[in-house]
Amino acid sequence: EGTMAVLGPADMKRMVPIVLTVIILILLFLLRSVKNTILTMLVVLFSTIWTFGLLAVVGIPIYAVFTTIPVMLIAIGVADGIHLFSHVDLFRVENPTASKIDTIRNMVQEMWKPVVMTSVTTAVGFISLLTSQVYPIKYFGVFTAFGVLAAMLLSLVLIPAGMMLVGLPKIKKIKVHSADDKHTTIFAHKFASGLIKYKWATLGLTAVIIVIAIFGTSKVWINSSFLDKFEKNSDIVLTDKFINENFGGTSTLNLVLESPKKDIFKNPAMLEIVDKMQTDVESIEIVGSSFGLTDYLLRMNKVMHADDEAFNIIPETSDLIAQYLLLYEMSGDPENLWQVTDFDYQKLNVTFQLKSDDSKSINSAMDRIESYRDQFKTHNIDMNFAGSGYKALVFTDLILQGQIASLLMSLIIVAVLLSFMFKNVVAGLTGTVPIIITAAISFGVMGLLGIPLSTTTALMSSISIGIGIDYAVHFIDRYRENTRKTKDMGLAIQRTMHHSGRAIVFNAAVVIAGFMVMLFSVFPPNRELGFLVSLNMFTSFVGTVTVMVLIIEQKKLFWNKKNNTGE
Repeated sequence: EGTMAVLGPADMKRMVPIVLTVIILILLFLLRSVKNTILTMLVVLFSTIWTFGLLAVVGIPIYAVFTTIPVMLIAIGVADGIHLFSHVDLFRVENPTASKIDTIRNMVQEMWKPVVMTSVTTAVGFISLLTSQVYPIKYFGVFTAFGVLAAMLLSLVLIPAGMMLVGLPKIKKIKVHSADDKHTTIFAHKFASGLIKYKWATLGLTAVIIVIAIFGTSKVWINSSFLDKFEKNSDIVLTDKFINENFGGTSTLNLVLESPKKDIFKNPAMLEIVDKMQTDVESIEIVGSSFGLTDYLLRMNKVMHADDEAFNIIPETSDLIAQYLLLYEMSGDPENLWQVTDFDYQKLNVTFQLKSDDSKSINSAMDRIESYRDQFKTHNIDMNFAGSGYKALVFTDLILQGQIASLLMSLIIVAVLLSFMFKNVVAGLTGTVPIIITAAISFGVMGLLGIPLSTTTALMSSISIGIGIDYAVHFIDRYRENTRKTKDMGLAIQRTMHHSGRAIVFNAAVVIAGFMVMLFSVFPPNRELGFLVSLNMFTSFVGTVTVMVLIIEQKKLFWNKKNNTGE
C-alpha cells in the first residue's frame, strides 16, 4: 500500500504530459487548426482541474483508481469539440458566405442536443458505478461523471465564445453532397451503399465474431492479487517472491471457529479435528504454514516429555490440556495466547500463510478448509474467514458484483434515455446494439488473451458503454435530421455517414490514442485497461457504422411510408 501511494501520483504525473502531447498532435492533424485545437484543449484542462478541485473541496483523497481520471477526462473531453468543429467545417463548405455569428449560431442550434445527449449517456456509464459496494469505485464514478458534464458545459460555452473572439479557421476542402448525389464519389457515400449491398456478409461476419467472443468469455477469470498491480521485476514483487520461497508466505487466510459452549476448545477430540485440518491444508503447495492453539499444545506436550517426538500430539485428556493452558496463562507473556483463542475458549483463530494472493490460490485453500465444515457443524461450531488474502478476495468479488450490476443498469438507463431523447423505443434499443456487441467482444478478448478481471479491468464495461454510446447518439440524431430533408432513405444514410461518420472517425481516433497512452503506466492493470478501452472504442465505432446502420435501414427508422418523409 505504501508503494502504491508513492507510485500512483508519480504515474499520474508521468501519463498526463504524454496524453496531452498525443491529443494535441492528433487534434492538429485532424482539425488542421491551431485555434480549434487550443479551444478544445482548454475545455479538457478546465474540466480536469474542476474535478480534482472538487475532490479537494469535499476532502476525498486520491485513491489508486483515481490515477486514470486525468487521462480519461482528457481523452473523453475532446469528443464534443471534435463534433462541433466538424459540423462547422461542413457548414462553411456548404455555406461559404455565412457570417461568423450565423455559423456559430448554427453550430449551437444543430449540435447542442447530441452534445448534451452524449455527455449525459457517458456520465450515466460512470454514475452506474454507484452500484459498487467499494467506496473508491463509487467516488471514481461520481467524480469522473462530474468531469464529463463539466467538459460538456465548457464545450457549449467556451468553444462558441472562443470562436467569437479568435475567429473562424480557413474553409477546408471537403467534398459535399449535391442535390442528387446517389452516384457521388464521396467515400462515405460509397461506403454506405456498399454496406447495404453486402449487408448479409457483414451480419454473418459479426455473428462469427460474437460466437468466438462468447467462447472467450467462458475463459475469463477473476484475479484478486494486489501484487499483480506491479511490474514483475519491481522491488516489492521480488521481495515478496523471496519471502514466499524461503518463509511461510506473505498473504494470510484466517479461519475463525466459534461455539456457544465454553471451554469447547479444551476438548482433545475437537482440537484433533483442528490439527488434522491444519495438516491437510498445509499439504497444498500454495500454503506455507499454519498457526493456532493446537501448535501451542503440541509444543508444550512435547517439551513436557523431554522433547520426545512421540508426544508431538494433542494431549489425550481435557484436564491435561487445561493444565498446560493454565501454565501458559501464568507465564511472562500470556498475551500471545489470546491471539489464537479467547478467554472462555469458545473461539479459535487459525492462521494460514499463503505463498500467493491471487484468487485461485486463496480459493484452493478455502475449498480444502470448507471440506471440514460438516465436522465442525456437528459440534455446533461456526466457520468464518478473515485475513489479508480473504479481504482481497472479498474486495474483488464486491467489485465484480458491482460491475455486473452497473453494466446491466447502465445498459437499461442508456436504452431508456435514448428512447426518451429520440421519442422512439426502437431507436433507443438500436443505439445500444454497438455497445452490447462491444461488451461481448471485450470479455471474449480478455478470456482468449488470459487477461483477468481485476479491480481495474472491472471498470472497463461501464467506461466503454458510457463513451461508446456517443457514436450511436451522434449518428442517429443526424440521421433523424436528414430524414426530414430528403425523401430517399438511402440518401439520408449516405449524408449521415458523411457528416456524423466523419466526426465519429475523428472522435474514435482521439479517444483510442488517449487511452493507448495508459500503456505507458507503471501499473500492468492500467495498461490492460488502456488496451481494452481502446479496443472497445474501435469496436463501438465499427459497430455503429456497420451493424447499427444496417438495423436502421432494415427497420426504416424514423421513416413514414405514407408520406415518404421522416416526419
